[in-house]
Amino acid sequence: MTERILVVDDQAPNIRLLEAVLTPHGYTMLTTSSGEEALKKITDERPDIVLLDVVMPGMSGFEVCRRIRADEHTRFLPVVMITASPEQDRVEAIEAGADDFVTKPFDKHELLARVRSLLRIKAYHDTIERQRAELADWNRTLEQRVAAQVEEIVALRRLRRFLSPQIADLIVNEASPMLDPHRREISVVICDLRGFTAFSETAEPEEVVRVLSEYHAALGALIFSHEGTLRDIVGDGMMVFFNDPIPCPDPTARAIRMAVEMRDRVAELANAWRKRGFELGFGIGIAQGFATLGRIGFEGRFEYGAVGTVVNLAARLCAEATDGQILLAQRAYAAVEELIDAERLADLSLKGLARPVATYNLVRLKDRAAAV
Repeated sequence: MTERILVVDDQAPNIRLLEAVLTPHGYTMLTTSSGEEALKKITDERPDIVLLDVVMPGMSGFEVCRRIRADEHTRFLPVVMITASPEQDRVEAIEAGADDFVTKPFDKHELLARVRSLLRIKAYHDTIERQRAELADWNRTLEQRVAAQVEEIVALRRLRRFLSPQIADLIVNEASPMLDPHRREISVVICDLRGFTAFSETAEPEEVVRVLSEYHAALGALIFSHEGTLRDIVGDGMMVFFNDPIPCPDPTARAIRMAVEMRDRVAELANAWRKRGFELGFGIGIAQGFATLGRIGFEGRFEYGAVGTVVNLAARLCAEATDGQILLAQRAYAAVEELIDAERLADLSLKGLARPVATYNLVRLKDRAAAV
């Protein structure tokens, strides 16, 4: 961009002389003959440098310079005072804020050198100001991003209180393709307490809430430690699945290890409950198979769910399990056969399933038996 020079002088010959010296060097010339017009042109035209005569009718060059320096937007605008006045005017010009001083008649080479020097300094200053503005903008953007991330973290922490961490992460990142319906093989674990309905009918509500709190806290810690996805909690019932939304190796092996630890932990709780007069047992059903997973529900109320026979099968096995039993469907048993000791039960005719289901009761993990 060509630099623009504003010449302020009430004598037309002086203006023509300055134009003749500066125009051949590629500068764009702006001219005015009074201080008032000069201040207006500086505001409107934004010149890069001002060549200012000292003696003018009305407002003097000194006063024009002082006003330029008093304005926040023009205080760094280069000003060169041009006059035929004696040395005393030089001091007053500097006190008024002039950057340089040229005495008439001037040497054109000296004038050009002073103009180039001041324009170079202004270019440095403009670069610094531009970089400062960019840095301020970057800082604002960074602050906004940090604030947004902090809000996201706070929201995620709140969601994690109510949802499985894997599902909470997906909800925060609404653009995740995992929220869309997709098909995947999963292992489903469904568990609940035996005798809970009778217990909740006879016990005081505070006792029911206390038992549920102990139960949920114990099983919740195990679910998260095994990186299961907690799909649902309905009273004493829980549904957990593995291999979605985060894929994992050996999902059924994870499911049975978690189930065995759950059985042991609830057995400890049941002993304590029994001392308080509460007879409660615990059963688990485990199935492996394909399901359609993703966001289900309606606008304003969505959940992350799994739909498929594998879910129904795990639920029916859980309902059939007696206290301490972990019932596995055929496919789940085949995936972990080498890891467990299990007993084959009679095929079960389960509600909603056309054919009887081969069922296995998980007795123990083989590595645990070896350790004993």
